[in-house]
Amino acid sequence: MSPFFQIESVGCVRILRLQSEDHTNRLTSSCVLALIDALEDLRHAPEPLIIAGNERFFSAGADLGEIAALTGPSAYRFSEMGQTLMNLLERFPAPVYAAIWGYCMGGGLDLALACHHRIASPHAVFGHRGAALGLITGWGGTQRLPRLIGRARALQVFVAAEKLHAQQAARIGLVNGVAEDPLAEAVRRISLVWPAVSL
Repeated sequence: MSPFFQIESVGCVRILRLQSEDHTNRLTSSCVLALIDALEDLRHAPEPLIIAGNERFFSAGADLGEIAALTGPSAYRFSEMGQTLMNLLERFPAPVYAAIWGYCMGGGLDLALACHHRIASPHAVFGHRGAALGLITGWGGTQRLPRLIGRARALQVFVAAEKLHAQQAARIGLVNGVAEDPLAEAVRRISLVWPAVSL
């Protein structure tokens, strides 16, 4: 058991549900390290993976208190740790979906971008608000977002600290679909290529 997430199996798919006491699913250093360990274990017996949060938050991103305390060397290590997690997701040997309800912000957006597919609820909200705080992500989002939606649009999201709602995100290609139940939709899509999967 982890205080940061729960993993359950449904047919041949694993569902990793982010969790935290305040329900914002912040990606603290301890959470990121735990996720790295979990993915290292899961990749040895790969099955489709869905990452989800709760109805209000996919993830609010990195812990700003931790970021404020970083020095130069520790900031480098923090960035490297986040990139390790995102690269493990991107290179995972089975399909990885993000099922997104509510807020998907900052490092949480980086996490979703590292997944192979993203399904959002109609009330999902996306953004990278770091620029409003004088910050920019070091977890790979500045590379992955332009590949998805184009450089100019990605700059607008990052530099203007813009928030995008689900339908906007779908129009520009940030998400692969919008569904009332993004988890069920992710399972449905996986089942088209992995027939043993059902919800």
